[in-house]
Amino acid sequence: MKHVNPAAKPSGTGCLECEQSEGWWFHLRRCAECGHIGCCDSSPSRHANEHYRSTGHAVIQSFEPGESWFWNFESSSVADGPALAPPHHHPVTQPAPGPEGRVPENWQSLLHR
Repeated sequence: MKHVNPAAKPSGTGCLECEQSEGWWFHLRRCAECGHIGCCDSSPSRHANEHYRSTGHAVIQSFEPGESWFWNFESSSVADGPALAPPHHHPVTQPAPGPEGRVPENWQSLLHR
């Protein structure tokens, strides 16, 4: 499948750019091609979408516990995909939004809709 590398491991347990900038995220997405973990389009910084725009890696998978869906940015549609290398989600002890201690009290008003 184009834009999918089942062997690519996740880049970490949180959004790579948010971790580097002391930011926060609502939900996490995993690049199915390289494993980059970025924050979703509802998050303030939209790093998963930014990763797609800068790399052309069009397919992501949810990195949330209990979710396994894929999304294709090129077609703006749900996609099918193979099982990716583990782990398949962030640690269940990690809250969403996260990370713990960096989410502002008014976080809901800061989400993109």
